[in-house]
Amino acid sequence: VNLKIHEKYTIKNENNEIYVLPLSKNDKPDPTWGTTRANVANTILGIISGFSKTLELHGTGYKASVSGSNLKLQLGFSSDIDYEIPKNVKIECPKQNIIKISSANKELLGDVAAKIRSFRKPEPFKGKGIKYENEYIFRKEGKKK
Repeated sequence: VNLKIHEKYTIKNENNEIYVLPLSKNDKPDPTWGTTRANVANTILGIISGFSKTLELHGTGYKASVSGSNLKLQLGFSSDIDYEIPKNVKIECPKQNIIKISSANKELLGDVAAKIRSFRKPEPFKGKGIKYENEYIFRKEGKKK
């Protein structure tokens, strides 16, 4: 996995601990220091254990299936949506209404999950759409006569 480090910082490995240190004392209050440290930590954690997200499809006739390197989504549109799965991402559908996405790259995982969710975001009246596993959908009351 490739990771670009900001030029203001250096990586030091001491006693099996990795440190991200600023090159000058003026860069200590810079917020990119913490971001760089988090990116390094996420890269290491992704290689060791990987990251995963689960999406749920709610709606009559909403289905998902994986065929080869494509994710086929039936979301109530006139035609199915074929989403090409990126190289470093693994997608599986244990049930027709559940999509499990896993990857070693946390940023790519979030992008893929957000893209799939954007095909049919959950709506507040019936709750139909694609939502994250632990996401709460704020429900609204319908029209009154």
